[in-house]
Amino acid sequence: MKIEQIYTGCLAQGAYYITSNGEAAIIDPLRETAPYMDRLSADNVKLKYIFETHFHADFVSGHLDLSTQTGAKIVYGPTAKPEFDIISAEDNQIFEVGNIKIKVLHTPGHTMESTCYLLIDENGKDTALFSGDTLFIGDVGRPDLAQKAASMTQDQLAGILFHSLRDKVMTLADDVVVYPAHGAGSACGKNMSKETVSTVGEQKQQNYALRANMTEAEFIAEVTNGLLPPPAYFGMNVAMNKKGIPSFSTVLNNGKNAIDVADFEQLVDESGALILDTRNAADFSKGFVPQSINIGISGDFAPWVGALIANVNQPIVLVTDFGKEEETVTRLSRVGFDAVLGHLKGGFDAWKSAGFDVDTVHRITAAQFENEVKIGESKVVDIRRESEYEAEHIEDAYSKPLAYINDWVKDINPNEHFFMHCAGGYRSMIAASILQARGYRNFSEIEGGFNAIAKTNIPKTDFMCASKVLK
Repeated sequence: MKIEQIYTGCLAQGAYYITSNGEAAIIDPLRETAPYMDRLSADNVKLKYIFETHFHADFVSGHLDLSTQTGAKIVYGPTAKPEFDIISAEDNQIFEVGNIKIKVLHTPGHTMESTCYLLIDENGKDTALFSGDTLFIGDVGRPDLAQKAASMTQDQLAGILFHSLRDKVMTLADDVVVYPAHGAGSACGKNMSKETVSTVGEQKQQNYALRANMTEAEFIAEVTNGLLPPPAYFGMNVAMNKKGIPSFSTVLNNGKNAIDVADFEQLVDESGALILDTRNAADFSKGFVPQSINIGISGDFAPWVGALIANVNQPIVLVTDFGKEEETVTRLSRVGFDAVLGHLKGGFDAWKSAGFDVDTVHRITAAQFENEVKIGESKVVDIRRESEYEAEHIEDAYSKPLAYINDWVKDINPNEHFFMHCAGGYRSMIAASILQARGYRNFSEIEGGFNAIAKTNIPKTDFMCASKVLK
């Protein structure tokens, strides 16, 4: 028997590849199937089942393509009703894969179809729990995402989750290994650990939501406290996972379409496409195609695309570093952005060489910022998360998180200059590109962000551990 966790950092997502005696199962696969097909071929095993823990909101699953390519059956837990053929498993139903068994544990609460899968080894021992979004390391699934579909309040769903955890998960042996669907960085929970593997026993000791003698009322209060609004694309991804999606190969081929410089501007005008530049912040600041939005491929690319562009049907054309076209299309497809019309042939250098207009961002160093800023007089906008701001920030700075830029941009006075920073420059360049695309140019973006500012003598609030703030 082999269990492999295939972890994708950008989405903080874990898929699982399991083999036993010539057969395989895959749990919660990502959109592109090549990594799984390569493993199946290398191990010379047949994929028998594709298990889905629930209808995912933060990524689009590859179950349909995998099923088509391998003939494997797609399995969901009870109450799941997608618009394609599946095995709708019953609670406690057993599936055999080689010499092992996988037992269905229906654990509603995060969503009503949410299901964990318990792996029973060749000797009949409960060995591993693939817990989906029901149980994370240090946290549990947020109960507010499925309110509309379930016609329930988040408190009602949290109550159901309380009993799922107590009746199904916490009754398992302490040495059962826990393999969750996500780790720290995912928006599917609020307090997830950076660790991606644990045990039931460790979670009983360390996870606040599994605390001994915790009442249902206490659980509901603690699990629902401090939930941030979910990213706008979540609902669209759920719909795609329920209804079915175009083949990944079709999406990839469309995205690999190289658009000549001479045709690029016309295509953007005719299609209403958004120009997405995925180069790093430093290169983007020095020159880019006007009206481009910069979200660097080297950071938390897909989640920020989903949060800020939101509409998965938005046509997109790409400007990338050479050789990054396929990776960019792949990562966009993972969160459902399939309407990529192609990429600028030759990238930004081709655009610049052709003599077309070029835009830039007014970026200054932390040292320049120190010389120019007047605390109490200058306006400083901190676009980090609230928890980062609360931990430590520049005196008199305003907290305007990037995630809410579509709300606070309307409050900007175009005649008032401001300084803007994030933690390291990645997010502030995203904000700068959005602001300039909307006609705002009255700011200075700070290279290196708060990490660089912290090394200057600019007055800052007393440091407080971010984990304490979150509590």
